[in-house]
Amino acid sequence: MNNLPVQPVGPDICVAPQLTPDAMALAAQAGFRSVVNNRPDFEGGADQPTSAAIEAAARAAGLQYAFLPVAGGYQSPEEIAQFAELLKTLPRPILAFCRSGARSTRLVMAASQL
Repeated sequence: MNNLPVQPVGPDICVAPQLTPDAMALAAQAGFRSVVNNRPDFEGGADQPTSAAIEAAARAAGLQYAFLPVAGGYQSPEEIAQFAELLKTLPRPILAFCRSGARSTRLVMAASQL
């Protein structure tokens, strides 16, 4: 998918490791309509792109954008419910990302159980 490292995890939902602002145009070209960032700002240090930079690029590419930062090791019931709501309301297909894609995958799986 245009060199995007995406992994399908559900109907119209894919996950990916950390994406950059430049990747937002690729996501739009690949047909995604929404992006969810699950990685807290600066979790990976100063080199990690900020949510604001990614959001600006996503919106410029015509994508809906949501920022739901969650910890890598634990996602609370409230965070899972928030993610489930995003899955219900954002235009699909949706691309969610974090550091490796694992916590976004866990969120999709947990949200699908609600």
